Amino acid sequence: MRIALVSLAAVAAAAVATPALANEARVEARTGIIWDGSDSEAVAGVAVGYDYDLGSKFFVGVEGSADKVLTSDTRVSWGAGGRIGYKITPTTKLYANSTWQSKFAKYGNSAVAVGGGVEQALDSRFYAKAEYKHLLVGDNTPDADVGLLGVGVKF
Repeated sequence: MRIALVSLAAVAAAAVATPALANEARVEARTGIIWDGSDSEAVAGVAVGYDYDLGSKFFVGVEGSADKVLTSDTRVSWGAGGRIGYKITPTTKLYANSTWQSKFAKYGNSAVAVGGGVEQALDSRFYAKAEYKHLLVGDNTPDADVGLLGVGVKF
């Protein structure tokens, strides 16, 4: 039930955006760590997204991602979701996000990730970000957590 509600909230946030208020497209590379209470592994991936301005301070965005736990027995996890946030300064964004993630392992389960992050512009095109996600796995599979650091370019 909680996975369905979080997924619905992410879709609703993306639906609120209107193309007339378009702000920026982005592409990023990221790396970090995933842990589940008993084990931790390195993770690396990429993401693409588009943010829409809702006035001068608020924004919503959509995002697609591909992440891989850096061990031999895992596969690429594909993600689709959205984020909503506030521009603390003209160069700093604080946001909450939710993403559906496909399975990281052949016998694992897909998950809904909820979390948040901060994105800092480095200049007019490049940015760095730090992000945390809690993966709600379900089906009696332990939840997991992900911490990511990324760098990207805006268009």
